[in-house]
Formats: sequence, C-alpha cells, structure tokens
Amino acid sequence: MGVEKVDEKFVTNAAKDGHAEVELAQLAQQQAGSSQVRAYAQRLAQDHQQADQQLKAIASQKGIQLPDEPNNKQKRDRDKLAKRQGAEFDKEYIDAVVKDHKKAIKEFDKEAKDGKDPDIKAFASQTAEKLREHLNQAQKLQTDLKNAPKTS
Repeated sequence: MGVEKVDEKFVTNAAKDGHAEVELAQLAQQQAGSSQVRAYAQRLAQDHQQADQQLKAIASQKGIQLPDEPNNKQKRDRDKLAKRQGAEFDKEYIDAVVKDHKKAIKEFDKEAKDGKDPDIKAFASQTAEKLREHLNQAQKLQTDLKNAPKTS
C-alpha cells in the first residue's frame, strides 16, 4: 500500500523548496545589508529546517525517497542572488521570499484540502500557517526596504 502519486509529488516538491529556502536564508545571513533581513533569514532557516525534519519523518514512514537538494532552477536563482551584496541583495532576496512563499502557500493549501494521505495533509495544513507568517513578515520587510532612505 503506497502513497498516492499526488501526495508523493507534493512531498518531493516540498523537500526541494525547503532546501532552497534554507540555502537562500543561509546566503542572506552572510550577504544581507540589513540586520532585519539577516534576523528574518535566520528565523526562516530554523523554521524550514524544522519542517524539513518533520517531512523527512513522514517520508520515511511512507517509503518516499526525498531529494536532498533544490531543483536546477532554484540553484540558478541562488547562484544569481549570490552575486549580490548589501541593499541590492536584501531587495532581491525578500522579493524572492515573497514570491516563493505565495507559491508554496497555494501548494500547501491544495495538499491540505485535496491530499489523500492524512499525515501528509496534516503536515501541509500545519506548515501552511507557518508559511503565512513568513509571508506576512517578508511583505513587511519588503515595504520597509522600499521606504528605506537610499544611501550611496
């Protein structure tokens, strides 16, 4: 008795997205110009690593083999962002976080509603709430960065 393809695909994609978020957050902790962005990135990394552990436990129970790195597009995005520094980095990083979290919330909400496996549905539902918190904080940072005085 295996897991439905739709649930397995969700778990696999969630793992890739989680790895990408952690890698970007670690990059932000090194390269962000703003202490607010660095603090946010640190919290994001911790939360996503925690979710990753939960996901690994579920996947292990269900016999799902998880990827241990982001997908190729996510790697390219990270490499592009790695070339930025300071305020330019902050803006691009937070914009990426907002975009990624909006996409993730849709996927997690869909799984929570339409998924077949009760454990995976519960994980999706619980994690979607945390993703909404992250999105709200990122949007606030996005506004703060836009309104920050320009320094040359």
